[in-house]
Amino acid sequence: MTEGLNRRQSVRVTDRVMLAVHPVSAEKMQAVVNDFQQGISPYNQEGLADIQMFIGAQSALANLRERDADLADFLQHLDNKMNMMLKQVKGGESPLDALIMRKANLSANGIAFCSDAPARLDEIVEIHVVLLPAYIYVYSFGKVIACDPAPEESESDCKFRVALEFDFLLDEDREKIIQHTFKQQSLALRNRRLNP
Repeated sequence: MTEGLNRRQSVRVTDRVMLAVHPVSAEKMQAVVNDFQQGISPYNQEGLADIQMFIGAQSALANLRERDADLADFLQHLDNKMNMMLKQVKGGESPLDALIMRKANLSANGIAFCSDAPARLDEIVEIHVVLLPAYIYVYSFGKVIACDPAPEESESDCKFRVALEFDFLLDEDREKIIQHTFKQQSLALRNRRLNP
């Protein structure tokens, strides 16, 4: 049973995701873990509501777009306008502002991505990942397990390849990542069959 679970968690896929990674103290991660053990979701932290609202709206729009593209486009424009107005009223940055579309190698055990700045080995980081196109938001903490110069054939803005291992990831979020990786692999296989 454990071997099958480990295999499911180890399935990797290279994909484009929205990603934000920030170094944090071990104390911050421990505080979130302690809150979780007391029944408080890690998603209840200050600032994460912005991301959850945005992701929820994008997910609903993606579902609507399949049925009525024109209505979805109209609502997307309204949502963008409201977000701009809220940003002007609230001022400051939210975690949403840090999300950047990146190519990443992802599994339920960790994530690797290109970065223009190096990361310290064993550094604790806060991770925000949005899996596309379904707009699934995953919040976690991880540890830097590798930071190497990027291969020469990498994209121009890629100076370092950073690899993170998930240290704190909810079981339901791990399952979301597993489902996403299997779905992406299935799509890639189907595309290969259709376009030999």
